[in-house]
Amino acid sequence: MYLTLGLGWDWIALIAFVLIYLGYTVYRYLKTKKILTTLSEDQFREGYRKAQLIDVREQKEFDAGHIWGARNIPVTQLKQRKKELRKDMPIYLYCQSGSRSARAAWLLHKEGYQQIYDLKGGFKDWKGKIKKSDKAK
Repeated sequence: MYLTLGLGWDWIALIAFVLIYLGYTVYRYLKTKKILTTLSEDQFREGYRKAQLIDVREQKEFDAGHIWGARNIPVTQLKQRKKELRKDMPIYLYCQSGSRSARAAWLLHKEGYQQIYDLKGGFKDWKGKIKKSDKAK
């Protein structure tokens, strides 16, 4: 005799899907924490001048204002432009809030980049010097 909870196969399939999705989400979160080191603004300032500082936002956002000394390589172009980055130097990434830089870190990690850092809170929380491009004026 089998114990049943009165659930149909559609409910069992839905529960299985939710559990798989939650498991995948936890995996992605933990893996991102392993490949991407998130730095406070003070920690970020200490190291970004000796690293490759990359703004992964789109060109319009970059032109409106970016961290002084940053290069713009939008996450949407990163696969095509990865050769512009050196593997032997740290890479400091930032976007508006952190989600695009996490995506960029995954792409870079898959290509063999190891020293990947991210600005906690992203550009929206940056208190340091910024530069606006002439295109934005």
